[in-house]
Amino acid sequence: MVRVRVLVVDDHRIFAESLAAALAAEPDVDVSAAGSGPAALRCLERAASEGRRFDVLLVDADLGGHVPGVRPAAPVRDGSEDGLVDGISLVAGVRSGQPGVRVVVLAEKDDPGRAALALGAGASGWVAKDCSLSRLLSVIRGVLRDETHLPPALLTGVLRELTAARKHRTESELLVESLTPREREVLRCMVAGLGRKAVAERLYLSPHTVRTHMQNVLGKLGVHSTLAAVALARRAGVGPADLGSSGRIGPQESNSA
Repeated sequence: MVRVRVLVVDDHRIFAESLAAALAAEPDVDVSAAGSGPAALRCLERAASEGRRFDVLLVDADLGGHVPGVRPAAPVRDGSEDGLVDGISLVAGVRSGQPGVRVVVLAEKDDPGRAALALGAGASGWVAKDCSLSRLLSVIRGVLRDETHLPPALLTGVLRELTAARKHRTESELLVESLTPREREVLRCMVAGLGRKAVAERLYLSPHTVRTHMQNVLGKLGVHSTLAAVALARRAGVGPADLGSSGRIGPQESNSA
């Protein structure tokens, strides 16, 4: 018999223990529980080091007191026991660090916006906490077959949210494409958190030239601050500049200034 290893992650101890006990009664399920995001990450790391990785995580959507409507910071890979790691951030961290683990989010109520965030972070399902055990087991086994599970009532709303997010990203990508190669490199340095002087040093440019490039970047992106430019760049999938071990970008790249 192929056994399924499940980790329940919920900071409501009674719920977590009750769910773990119910799942443990199944002959093909091995289950453990963690009461916080950091504790779950430690469980995952320990299990991986021992060669017995978990197959499925059941994660509380409201883990760590996440405020509805506030987009989580992600991914979160570690933290202290006192640190807050919200459920959707945990999804992103787990899927980034251990992509073979399937994650199902357990929610108190249906929320298309947050369900779309969960799917975008890498979750394979969104399930009501009060669903039947048979339904939950069906979802667990389904996600292991690479299925995605959503309540039918949420499907239209989630698709609308995902479509809107994709449209927003497409618009951001078009704006980034309007930048010159040098402006895109400056933008990547901005995403890396570098100020004007640091960008000048790494690109072998004068601070005045960098200032001009930054002003051009803001103007073409239609924003008024570095923070807004970085947020738009991230939506467009622009990553930080690769500065290498020396922290500087080679002089051969400075000819397009």
